Amino acid sequence: MTDRHPLQLEARIDEPLSRWLWLVKWFLALPHVFVLVFLWIAYLGVTLAAFFVRLFTGRYPRGMFNFNVGVLRWSWRVSAYAFGPLSTDRYPPFTLADVPDYPARLQMAYPETRGRRGLPLIGWWLLGIPQFVIAGLLVGGWGAHASVAGVMVLVAMVLLAAGRGYHRGLFDLIMGFHRWGLRTTAYASLLTDVYPPFRLDQGGAEPTGHEPPAMPLGSATA
Repeated sequence: MTDRHPLQLEARIDEPLSRWLWLVKWFLALPHVFVLVFLWIAYLGVTLAAFFVRLFTGRYPRGMFNFNVGVLRWSWRVSAYAFGPLSTDRYPPFTLADVPDYPARLQMAYPETRGRRGLPLIGWWLLGIPQFVIAGLLVGGWGAHASVAGVMVLVAMVLLAAGRGYHRGLFDLIMGFHRWGLRTTAYASLLTDVYPPFRLDQGGAEPTGHEPPAMPLGSATA
């Protein structure tokens, strides 16, 4: 098992799930979407500013880092509720901060060591183009239904509506797609120098081996 990726993405199936609420979650989440549009505009601006800082210093300013991770965290909670895995009916909170008891979490530690700077930084980013293409196909934007993950979620929700519950295998696969996509987003945003691995780390919890324990989200339901 490889070392833990700097971005830790976790979720659980928060049962009991409504058989039909998923049909209107996108509407219920519109207040979040409105706020996130502006947050993502700010995210792009902060990323651009951080690029120039990193270009000359190799460091990502901590305040900028914390803000962008917060935007990713907020987006992940909304995705888990309304657009992506649809694994919880609990309405997401309006905050950039981590919410330990929410059934979808994203964590990322600030890199204490200096990263690439100067022209190598640009070349390193360009190496991510294959990952950007693959992630777009797997998850699109916020798990759009045109993506592979979106199709899998639709299948899972049809089974849920038919009274079959949320199929564990489908959930694990969907989480693998989103984990790949968000690792790639973090790389593209210069939040980490770790190149996204070409693999699906499936399941609600981050893969473990000799790594430290995963974030405590409670026991996942089968």
